[in-house]
Amino acid sequence: MSCQLHANAASVPDGLCWVSILSCLLLACSYVGSLYVWKSDLPRDHPAVIKRRFTSVLIVSALSPVFVWAWKEFTAIQTGPSLLALMGIRLEGLIPAIILPLLLTMVLFLGPLIHLAMDCPWGFIDGIKVVVDPCFWSLCLSDMRWLRNQVVAPLTEELVFRACMLPMLVPCAGPSTAIFTCPLFFGVAHFHHVIELLRFRQGTVSGIFLSAVFQFSYTAVFGAYTAFIFIRTGHLVGPVLCHSFCNYMGFPAVSTALDHPHRLTILSFYILGVVLFFLLIFSMTDPLFYGFPTPVCTLTSTPGSICS
Repeated sequence: MSCQLHANAASVPDGLCWVSILSCLLLACSYVGSLYVWKSDLPRDHPAVIKRRFTSVLIVSALSPVFVWAWKEFTAIQTGPSLLALMGIRLEGLIPAIILPLLLTMVLFLGPLIHLAMDCPWGFIDGIKVVVDPCFWSLCLSDMRWLRNQVVAPLTEELVFRACMLPMLVPCAGPSTAIFTCPLFFGVAHFHHVIELLRFRQGTVSGIFLSAVFQFSYTAVFGAYTAFIFIRTGHLVGPVLCHSFCNYMGFPAVSTALDHPHRLTILSFYILGVVLFFLLIFSMTDPLFYGFPTPVCTLTSTPGSICS
């Protein structure tokens, strides 16, 4: 297997790293810049603002593969898999890619899920009835904030910041370094929220910047995780589903869990979830489930343990 991986690996032209980094930076700026082409005095959660941003972000996302194609042509890098396969859009290993990464992420959130179940006023059967009710999904799809957080943001951000950037970074930096480099563009891209918070005076300046630093750290760690999933599985769908799930769950409310009447039970599941997550992370993302080697791993001659 390793011989096959090295045989398919792309040769690295001179100056590739600079071209790759500048391409990723241009792509990130295009994505964030598209949010501000519309002049408005309304806050970001207003439905009219969300609809306009959907339009511009979807256009940039649709054009993002052109960045990868242009990078490939400019650097003359030789690749075996197709452009779509490099971006994680392929059929091989699709079913495991839909199920296993999301299941792994749910294991990590075992504590918050148990907490949510304990406080939920519905029973299990009632919950199933709601999930299969067309009216429930009709309400969700008519809610602009839900569409943004659960569909458009996960799909476009993972397409731009993982599926398009990682194929450009892996040949230059290698898979392991790319996993931690790619999220920096993702984290910095979220700093644009500072502009809106300052503009609408939603808090003190120091509080806003502290919030921005926390969000950068959280999104960078999350971005490294989804980059890891993308490289290990070679699929876009896994990171998108994990992103949507994490947007729904939000950051774990540990302080609320500490004040809960059943805090020992909840905290035990928090710890159990984290332990199981680290025990399962490599086995549940084993490239053998998804088609070995994954397309993006064919772009490097030094795949390391991440690709095997």
